[in-house]
Amino acid sequence: MGTGSLEIIKPTILIAQIYSRYSPAMKALAFHSYGSPEVLAIEEVLDPKPAERQILVQVHAAAINPKDILVRKGKFRRFTGKHFPQFSGYDLAGEVIALGENVQEFIIGEPVFAMLNGWIGGACAQFASVPVGEAAPMPPGITFEEAASVPLAALTALQALRDEGKLRAGQEVCINGASGGVGVFAVQIAKILGARVTAVCSHRNIEMVQQLGADATIDYTRRDVLETAQNCDIFFDVFGNKSFSGAKSLLKKRGKYITTVPKLRNFVDAFFSTFRRKTARVVLVKSNRADLELIAEWLIAGKLKPVIDRVYPLTAAAEAHRYIETKRARGKVVLTIES
Repeated sequence: MGTGSLEIIKPTILIAQIYSRYSPAMKALAFHSYGSPEVLAIEEVLDPKPAERQILVQVHAAAINPKDILVRKGKFRRFTGKHFPQFSGYDLAGEVIALGENVQEFIIGEPVFAMLNGWIGGACAQFASVPVGEAAPMPPGITFEEAASVPLAALTALQALRDEGKLRAGQEVCINGASGGVGVFAVQIAKILGARVTAVCSHRNIEMVQQLGADATIDYTRRDVLETAQNCDIFFDVFGNKSFSGAKSLLKKRGKYITTVPKLRNFVDAFFSTFRRKTARVVLVKSNRADLELIAEWLIAGKLKPVIDRVYPLTAAAEAHRYIETKRARGKVVLTIES
């Protein structure tokens, strides 16, 4: 299989039902073993049927997140198991084409964006069944690619700062990894919530994070953030290379260290710091309609802007995964899905 293209494998059976309105076979990004991007393949599967309280979405765009990479590598096999094929993708944007039973929140033809909870995936496909609580109407004035880039990253930033950090207006926030997928939303959401933001990124991304609202910047290629940053109320380690013990000296009294990395050490730190003056938190993002609607309001108002680095066709998903693994993406990487 050549770089940047995926072979077509026929057919693998997913869940489903034949609809007379469109082809019963769809293309989906799948893998039959854990491993490198080369395990990815586009397979023909049966279209999914929306269960009760689900909508069927014709997917026009899907985003790739670090979660997709880690699942593909088998880092979460305790949750994903050893049953294959498994299907890739958690962020999507598209149009509602069918409704499951007892769905009143959406109508046929409505554009939506969504993040799928759990570990099953399936957003990188022509169609996806989505629980109504994990989707929201797509904000007008943005593209499907922009909408798909938003959910997981923006929800992570929001839930980290608002829920784990209890961020209040006037507080100081340091965001380590400010130019990545979650980081670009964290900078903007921290500003929306009234914080003063120090953004940590490489020199080439400083202008971008300043345009997103960062009040101060640190070029990590020239200075160590742990030695140069001002004391802060929240240290949000999006990049995942700074520990609680290392960042603790930067935290003010009752300051919080928040990480996106769900490894054992971080959970141990969170547990044992619970009743201390400086605490650690691990953000475990959960998709929900209320937060998606809040994010949509900010997008409509122009307070929040998607940042997309690269857009690939579904057939180049392996190449997109490789690019994400370089950890040099500025903002999000998105796949377009042809009908």
